[in-house]
Amino acid sequence: MNVTWQPRFYKLACHSVRANWFSTSQRIMASRHKHSKRIEGLEKNVWVAFTSVAADPSIVNLGQGFPDIPPPSYVKEALAKAASVDRMNQYTRGFGHPSLVKALSQVYGKVYGHQIDPLKEVLVTVGGYGSLFSTMQGLVDEGDEVIIIEPFFDCYVPMVQMAGAKPVLTPLRLKSTGKKNTTSADWVLDPDELASKFNSKTKAIIINTPNNPIGKIFTKDELQIIADLCIKHDTLCFSDEVYEWLIYKGHQHIKIATLPGMWDRTITIGSAGKTFSVTGWKLGWSVGPEHLIKHLQTVMQNTLYTCPTPLQEAVAQGLVRDYELMGRPECYFSSLAEELQGKRDRMAAILQEVGMSPIIPEGGYFMIVDVTTLNEDLSHMTDDDDAYDYKFVKWMIKEKKLAAIPVTAFCGEASKKQFEKYIRLCFIKQDSTLDAAETILKNWNKV
Repeated sequence: MNVTWQPRFYKLACHSVRANWFSTSQRIMASRHKHSKRIEGLEKNVWVAFTSVAADPSIVNLGQGFPDIPPPSYVKEALAKAASVDRMNQYTRGFGHPSLVKALSQVYGKVYGHQIDPLKEVLVTVGGYGSLFSTMQGLVDEGDEVIIIEPFFDCYVPMVQMAGAKPVLTPLRLKSTGKKNTTSADWVLDPDELASKFNSKTKAIIINTPNNPIGKIFTKDELQIIADLCIKHDTLCFSDEVYEWLIYKGHQHIKIATLPGMWDRTITIGSAGKTFSVTGWKLGWSVGPEHLIKHLQTVMQNTLYTCPTPLQEAVAQGLVRDYELMGRPECYFSSLAEELQGKRDRMAAILQEVGMSPIIPEGGYFMIVDVTTLNEDLSHMTDDDDAYDYKFVKWMIKEKKLAAIPVTAFCGEASKKQFEKYIRLCFIKQDSTLDAAETILKNWNKV
């Protein structure tokens, strides 16, 4: 009996051991291969969701914020020239190519009204994103709180969370004006509401002026309210000013770092992509006091190390050229805004003509639009978890061949009802692109 059954029992036992081992191994692999806690819940991204959908060449893309107008010829020529020099194709200084940080210190020295140390008060990074990331990782710690003004550029919240901190949101609110045309200036902070967000855990506040997506330029009075709270609570300020040169007539961009007591607590973020319409070059920078910038440099040297040398040299040459022309009509810092003002006004007129309600931006190259009056019934769409603007944009891409970005991508859960009837359009486009968009909008109600 034992002789008959022992081999079978042995095989069953071995099979059981192997099965248990395999199951245990799977569990170990599942736990070891799990994502880190710092990226928990961050996998959804509006750009991943919509840029792939809008990639169809038959779709008119006013969604993602990249220009389809050409960059200045002198910047492109500078890149070609730089790439032809052998030494320019090798590593350069990790915190910024010498000629670029020098040019940045000249431009911003003039803007700030005081000397900027190119080696200690400037850091060149991979785009404005790189500047924001270095800032969060270098200055924000676990348990900190960071105040973010809604609507905000969508990477702010994930970057704060990845640093182990808590995002604290406070919205701009649309004040009732009775005016026919609403502008970005009509969106304002409630000073008492803002003040209530500051406490002993508040490490920093992030501001974005001109704001993406609304186009609001914070006034000196508004900036002073923020500055007073920063000083009162010994809080840092991270000022995202990548659209700093795109200011329309009748408005003025003021850097919060120029207000009394703010230079020593402010990191200001800029972008070559926005300055020279070269978003694909992915070069940005942080400007601030040495005692803050040095921590961003530590992050840079231990993550990305350096940025492409030829690109930095080309941007440096462009900045030198326009630095010498500042205050004159041919300076690209101001001439691009003049060109875009015409495109902005054209876009607003088209939208108003078809019954939509655009918010006229004071700066930047985006316009948010209230689509309430279109009264599109999207109840048939099965994405029940999506806000109305997400459904609307998906529907518009499919049915109208026009791409935009939903504005609730730029706000927290509590503010979605306030923003879900708005979409964001980008108008830094060739006339032919705007012509195509106009045709779609004017034929909106035609079958």
